[in-house]
Amino acid sequence: METQTISAVELLSIIEEKDRKITELMQQNQWLMEQFHLLRRKQFGTSSEQSNTDQMSLFNEAEAGADLTLPEPSLSEVKAHYRKKTRLTTDRLPEDLPVEIIEYELAGSDCICPDCRGELHSMGKETREELKIIPAKAVIVRHVRHIYACRNCENTSDKVPFVKAVMPEPVIKGGFASPESIAHIAVQKFMMASPLYRQEQEWKLSGILLSRQTMSNWLIKASEIWLEPIYEVMKKRLCEHDVLHGDETVLQVLREPGKTAQSKSYMWLYRTSGEASHQLVLYEYQPDRKYIHPQEFLKDFSGYLHCDGYEAYHKLPESITVVGCLAHLRRKMFDAMKSLPKESQAASNAARGVSYLDKLFHFEKQFALLSPENRIKEREQLSRPLMDEFFDWMERLSVLPNTLLGKAVYYAKSQRKYLEHYLLDGRLEISNNRAERSIKPFVIGRKNWLFSNTPSGARASAIYYSLIVTAKENGLNPFEYLTWILTNAPNLGKPGFAGSISDLLPGSSALPDKVFSPRPKNTIPEKLVWEED
Repeated sequence: METQTISAVELLSIIEEKDRKITELMQQNQWLMEQFHLLRRKQFGTSSEQSNTDQMSLFNEAEAGADLTLPEPSLSEVKAHYRKKTRLTTDRLPEDLPVEIIEYELAGSDCICPDCRGELHSMGKETREELKIIPAKAVIVRHVRHIYACRNCENTSDKVPFVKAVMPEPVIKGGFASPESIAHIAVQKFMMASPLYRQEQEWKLSGILLSRQTMSNWLIKASEIWLEPIYEVMKKRLCEHDVLHGDETVLQVLREPGKTAQSKSYMWLYRTSGEASHQLVLYEYQPDRKYIHPQEFLKDFSGYLHCDGYEAYHKLPESITVVGCLAHLRRKMFDAMKSLPKESQAASNAARGVSYLDKLFHFEKQFALLSPENRIKEREQLSRPLMDEFFDWMERLSVLPNTLLGKAVYYAKSQRKYLEHYLLDGRLEISNNRAERSIKPFVIGRKNWLFSNTPSGARASAIYYSLIVTAKENGLNPFEYLTWILTNAPNLGKPGFAGSISDLLPGSSALPDKVFSPRPKNTIPEKLVWEED
């Protein structure tokens, strides 16, 4: 029997091939384990991305404990005192709520002393208070306009003039919708995330048969006729600012021409930054995610735009400086850290990356109350050296490209020039969280009503979300604000109504007091009140 001999070269080749396969399988296994740990954390763990600074802090500088927003402490004499046990509560009722008083008295025949049978008199009162909730009720408002004629002309002339009393125009001609009903439906859907079919059931319980199709028609008509001009003025005002935020999210539109019902459309968001005196938040529906949409929307804008790493924003004109989001980078680093076994997290490279970013965010917290001029000076002194150190550390880091940490490092290197742009101006922010918070109401609503039926409905949704979220950002009551708009818009320029579209904007001085949300008095700014037991 012949034996087959293998040369040393062939044996070495076989060993190298097996080593390559082993390395490939180990990398694949590492990637699968990362995905496994990450999915388990998303399914069973907390959604918070907070890190334990005591365990992972890599910095011990003297300024780590400094707070630039606090004044110098003053000397005071310490006196012994005792404090009752307290509990945390945020419950507060407006002082101007109507009060309904119900008094309980004894009947005259019962005002007799049980001992001596003498007459009883009132010596005091015992009082308790309750919050009474009155569900929404519907009433019919019948507008009756009187028409007048001249008796003398009727008797002496062949022409009799008629004079009609002034009556405001309806929000939708030929229909029975009122400004209050449209505002209520819009707030329930776009702020409270209650779909029209649920509202239909709610009205049915009150004996009112109001179909979802009718409510949808009301919303779309009111949007196209009265709200869209306000939206366009808001868009023009938005592009006059120097700093904006942008973001986008998916939307499903069933009856979109040329597309299947399962295809994706998008809701884009643009809003002002913290430096604006009056906040503006605008949503825009588009059938896709192409870069031409932000280009068209921001064609009259020049300045800084906060956004994520989506490539469409990087194709904007040179007059727009794109500012990256370090919160997105931190999230990628944090996911890479949490995908590791718990005992390996604190000493990992991902934890070190998170610590660098936590320090940068810590600086921004200290700079929060500084003026833009002083903030940029502090950033140059503290944030920029740390940012350079962070990227130098990543340049020396050796990681596999397909791992979560490798993807985070690649994201940081490819986005570096955008991530560092927030150091250019003291008005800029370290993250795009402001836009992500503003798009959250739409995401929550989408989970309830799931989709838009037509493109016109999607456009109307964008306009309603713009007005409602902007109203909330400016301390307005969305229901009262929409009611006021829909009452005034059909009657602009008439006595007793707003004079122009500019008067209907959220920051207008013509807004009446009733459209502002009431603010509880005697409350701590942090909205935390400690009550004694």
